[in-house]
Amino acid sequence: MVTGGDAAARDAAGGASARLLKLFEAHRLTPTQRRIAHCLVRKAAQAPYLSSVEVAELAGVSQPSVTRFAVALGFDGYPALRRHLREVAPAPAEPETAAYNEYQQAVHAEIENLRHLAELLGDTGPATRAGAVLAASRPLPVLGLRAAGAQARGFAYFAAKVHPDVRLLDEGGTMLADRLDAAVRAGAAALLCFALPRHPREVVDALAHARAAGLTVVTVADSAFAPVAAHTDLLLPAAVGTGLAFDTACAPMLLGRVLLESMCDALPDAQARLEEFDARAAARGVFTE
Repeated sequence: MVTGGDAAARDAAGGASARLLKLFEAHRLTPTQRRIAHCLVRKAAQAPYLSSVEVAELAGVSQPSVTRFAVALGFDGYPALRRHLREVAPAPAEPETAAYNEYQQAVHAEIENLRHLAELLGDTGPATRAGAVLAASRPLPVLGLRAAGAQARGFAYFAAKVHPDVRLLDEGGTMLADRLDAAVRAGAAALLCFALPRHPREVVDALAHARAAGLTVVTVADSAFAPVAAHTDLLLPAAVGTGLAFDTACAPMLLGRVLLESMCDALPDAQARLEEFDARAAARGVFTE
């Protein structure tokens, strides 16, 4: 279990994460460099104080790769990048914030993630484009494995009320590619993927297969530099909380609901389908209210 001090640092890191994302997104990065960027965004509070060797160990890359990453961003080397990271580091927590217990800190960290998501949604373009792409796909496969399974199931449950053919893909294995191929044969044009840490290798493989099959891939991920980014046409980031033993995913869940809203806006018969569902549910006595 993490300490209150660790959680306080994470709670204050949201603003720094946003600034790091803007810095990294302005450059074309190799897959290895995107892995380093993903690590730094997730460790925004600690990043300004890590050595290049420590960053390499956390990201699972070589120390020279970290140096090349800094140069690719326009810095003379990693020390110059670290000085820049210290300039954008979050301010120390206020005494009353630091006094919160670890459970309260986890909640405040999620609130900061939601604030960051709200800032990103100030530009409605990506969500609007994603909604239109998803609405036009018949059928619409929705992928989410392991930690992301709950997000995919929640989206698919509500989407099925307004979309004529939603296909949930929440189990991995050798049949996953078969189910993607079947969706393509049935006319699917797009795939929605929820990808959260730790990222299963088979999700990356599935997205590569989907794109090779001609699907447009829309992904909700914890970072624009998640491993799935290389196989995604439109990636919408929403950070996860890391203050508890297991990650929390309030922001990805909310972003999924935003995509549902955007998809409804692009489906001319969405309201009629909802009213039809409500009428059937009432006739069957599905709900107690």
